[in-house]
Amino acid sequence: MRIIEPWIDAPETQTVCRMLTAAGWQALFVGGCVRNALLAAPVSDIDIATDALPEQVMALAKQAGFHAIPTGIDHGTVTVVVNHHPFEITTFRHDVETDGRRAVVAYTTDPAEDAHRRDFTMNALYARPDGKIIDPLGGLPDLLARRVRFIDDAGARIREDYLRILRFFRFHAWYGRDEDGLDAEGLAACAALSGGIETLSKERVGAEMKKLLAAPDPAPSTAAMAQSGVLTQILPGADVKALAPLVHLEGEHNVAPSAIRRLAAIAGANDGIDLRLSRDEARGLAQLRHWVGTGDTALTLGYRLGAEAGRDVILLRGALLEMPLPGGWQGDLATGAAAEFPVKAADLMPAFSGAALGAELKRIEDRWIASGLVLTRAELLG
Repeated sequence: MRIIEPWIDAPETQTVCRMLTAAGWQALFVGGCVRNALLAAPVSDIDIATDALPEQVMALAKQAGFHAIPTGIDHGTVTVVVNHHPFEITTFRHDVETDGRRAVVAYTTDPAEDAHRRDFTMNALYARPDGKIIDPLGGLPDLLARRVRFIDDAGARIREDYLRILRFFRFHAWYGRDEDGLDAEGLAACAALSGGIETLSKERVGAEMKKLLAAPDPAPSTAAMAQSGVLTQILPGADVKALAPLVHLEGEHNVAPSAIRRLAAIAGANDGIDLRLSRDEARGLAQLRHWVGTGDTALTLGYRLGAEAGRDVILLRGALLEMPLPGGWQGDLATGAAAEFPVKAADLMPAFSGAALGAELKRIEDRWIASGLVLTRAELLG
């Protein structure tokens, strides 16, 4: 089998490969770029594995006039930039010691040893510069069957890095076949070792959860997480019941996936969410959770939140409350988002000032909203 893709024949890609092979070293594409190419999925990052040591890769890049960055040189990774295209080049490695979060590695010249330190069989596929597939662990059938399976013993792979529990569910959400279910051995190992998740940093867990929830349909994977007890380790009190209806509503109304919207659907009454979200993400999540619980109409939501956030609230309500979306909600959202409150603070001065001014302005705004945003400035001030 051979990969035939524009990225593999691109001048920059082949130039980097020749930089290594002309010096007598191996250059093998590995991981996501190979996996996605074989699944006809988009390829964003191009990773290359080699038997050249990091220092040798740096020297070759300098000799060729390329910019080389020691992005992870302690673990064998150098990023080489050619015509503004970055390529991560990593020396073949095998694990010497692991503690569930990080590994001490040693270099090797054998791609099969390198393959054994990876997580899933579908990620242990390599390709030569001409696109010919190298499959040292027999993972190609798993990939073509869209079966996410740990390499060798599932428990051993998880103990090397407990984040692999979350990756197991995330990879199934993105690449698995839901009708076949999750790999039984892998699922059992994730359930048995889920306590190890507490040793991981919140940043790593949060990043993995966001990637999972951004999948086209993460509902089957999150349901399996809940049933296996894994989700409780991450979000105590979470309830995944509304996620599948939300995904259905998103598809019905052509709304792109949103990890934060979906997190709001499963968070339930959990106020202890600690996934190290960005400030904007945390603010957006809190806003959705607040407004879902109000009785405000689509018109009001559009005015208060804007069309996009208002839409998310409407979809979440429908999923959480298991009820049809209100008639005409899209038009009402657009009308509300475009509306402008006709009264300004200056209209109430000098009769009102300070806190009294703010209170009066709010009273008038509430009256305007209650009118369906139709009362004029004159009517509101009369």
